[in-house]
Amino acid sequence: MRRRASVTSRTSDEVSNVTSSEAPRDCSEKLYTLVNGVTGEVDGDISLDSLPAVNALLDVHRRVWRGLEDGRLSRSGRDTTCGGVELLVRCRRRGPGGHQESAEREKWIGDPSDPFYPMLQEYTDVVSKNPPMGLPPDRGWPLPKKQCDVIDAFFRAKHEAGLVRESKSPHSTPTFCVRKPNGKWCIVHAFNKLYAATIPAQTPISRKDVLQNNMVGCTLYSALDLVDGYYQLLMRACDVPRTAVSTLSGMLWEWLVMPQGLSNAPATFNRLVTQLFRPHRAYAQTYFDDIFVHSRAEHGKSDVENHMEHLRVVLECMRTNKLYGNLDKCVFGAEEIPFLGCFIGKRGLRADPAKVKAIVE
Repeated sequence: MRRRASVTSRTSDEVSNVTSSEAPRDCSEKLYTLVNGVTGEVDGDISLDSLPAVNALLDVHRRVWRGLEDGRLSRSGRDTTCGGVELLVRCRRRGPGGHQESAEREKWIGDPSDPFYPMLQEYTDVVSKNPPMGLPPDRGWPLPKKQCDVIDAFFRAKHEAGLVRESKSPHSTPTFCVRKPNGKWCIVHAFNKLYAATIPAQTPISRKDVLQNNMVGCTLYSALDLVDGYYQLLMRACDVPRTAVSTLSGMLWEWLVMPQGLSNAPATFNRLVTQLFRPHRAYAQTYFDDIFVHSRAEHGKSDVENHMEHLRVVLECMRTNKLYGNLDKCVFGAEEIPFLGCFIGKRGLRADPAKVKAIVE
């Protein structure tokens, strides 16, 4: 038994009913609606047995409807430069008890010989004008339990030191960890919303060439790396609630001192260090959390004697203002010290071999 496929066009031309010599493939009847992919207007309806028959009736590049047997054409009067046609598929099937069941889906019909055609057909649920409605998946930012324990231990220590307190602030910033080069964890606060509401501090930064010129010609050097310098700056009482940070254990903390991660924190700390050591610029240069002490033999004293005096003044200034150095990163009384990505010493300035090797390789 042969099935009859009827073609109904909404254009000015008519397409006669044609008879397909192909045997039926299933017991369903599908109604295809052709939609212009550019204008969104409906071009016509086609009622067929199965989807593969559409390719036989539809010439996408010429945008015509073709009969299966007599070859008669029905051309659309609209613009023929359209790059494709959307096909709304409405399937009518006979369900249990003879009732009709319907379903709708969208497809983009192009050239089946195109290498992208099979793949795009698989993802019609992703690329569609009418995406499915429903709740999105849970997009939480889960942290491993090990990192959660590190964060909790960090805030317990800071709470015991009096640097943070429990908060009831309406603000909240998430906290996470990143791994340092030495293998330890660095606690990071995502102050993104606070960044957007902060006016950037216009604090000048010392130039490397100026610092270098002030240090060249000396014979003894010391380098000090400050640690936890931000915690030596008190937050204003009105700004404390804005520093509230949350943890996955359900705690909300707020900082009483300047936390790391604020957009103006580096500039504020650099301004503090610059002001504190400005009277000692003749023998001590500062760059954020780095302090460089340099001396030479002069005024009837050896370079060692002068350097010990200069170093004592710098250490007393640090003690008075509660600035602390990381002993593992400090160098004292050396002929050469690391200086902002290179080395400076009594023989002048030279590049860091490790950085040169990384560039060459």
